[in-house]
Amino acid sequence: MTTSAATAVAPLTTQEADILVTAARRAAAAAGIAVSVTVLDAGGHLLAFRRDDRAVLISGETSTRKAYTALQLDTPTADLVDLVKPEGPFHSLPTALDKPLLFIAGGLPIHRDGRLVGAIGVGGGAPEQDHTVAATALRELS
Repeated sequence: MTTSAATAVAPLTTQEADILVTAARRAAAAAGIAVSVTVLDAGGHLLAFRRDDRAVLISGETSTRKAYTALQLDTPTADLVDLVKPEGPFHSLPTALDKPLLFIAGGLPIHRDGRLVGAIGVGGGAPEQDHTVAATALRELS
């Protein structure tokens, strides 16, 4: 079997993960919120994590679960919130799986050349703030 170098997509690097964390922390500071930021690679492995000193302790867990959810479903977590409501088609998904999924805005998949290479999760602010911080950080890689 032959593989083409043109089809290979470079993985998300620790340097890029650090750029994302720095950009997210800067965006959060500008918004006046203290957050935790998690960056995962395509396999769900931790590349970078940072919790601001003033961030609520649970934000470390929520940022990681948001990143994991965005990665596993290849969808921004903000787009999934309504799907898990009682009338939504994924209502039982959070309890059906023994996985750390969290359906709250703040998680975004990271793509390169149309391929999923990782995810970022932000926790600590209101869900909309976390989403905005993650999106602002993601633009730093563009």
